[in-house]
Amino acid sequence: MNDLGGTRLGKYEIQAEIGRGGMGAVYKGYDPLLDRYVAVKVLAPHLVWEKEFVERFLREARAAARLKHPNIVTIYDVGQEGGRYYFVMEYLEGQPLTEIVRQRGPLPPDEVLSILRPLAEALDYAHHWGLVHRDIKPDNIIVGPAGQVTLTDFGIARAAQETRLTATGVLVGTPEY
Repeated sequence: MNDLGGTRLGKYEIQAEIGRGGMGAVYKGYDPLLDRYVAVKVLAPHLVWEKEFVERFLREARAAARLKHPNIVTIYDVGQEGGRYYFVMEYLEGQPLTEIVRQRGPLPPDEVLSILRPLAEALDYAHHWGLVHRDIKPDNIIVGPAGQVTLTDFGIARAAQETRLTATGVLVGTPEY
């Protein structure tokens, strides 16, 4: 995937890549109309030609956009431009839990509980609305400077009643988790 820093997608000014995953890259962007920073997730170009991946990518945006919870990332917009599919979400200050553990090692039990409680509340809320995340891992948990815990990346989320998108015996998510 080419670096999109310094370009535009729709009204959003793309500044720098801040993350990369199996389905694409996430960039820090700027929304000049609302004068705020955003995160822009762009589907990997080689996946644009695969209908299933485009559907999964758009499903992540729709699924997460329905969820309004303080510990779940907020989705603002979705779009397509010049063969690129993207969605726009709140820009989160902080670090993925992976980085925190990498820097500090095992966390004390009280800090682990302060992360797990809001994460469990976010998952309970998503489950209440019939959505299963299916890729809970430290990379998808952002811890803000004041300890705010936010769950991200509903890329392989599945509505509880929806069964046609995953075949029996097919592994989804991150195998380590």
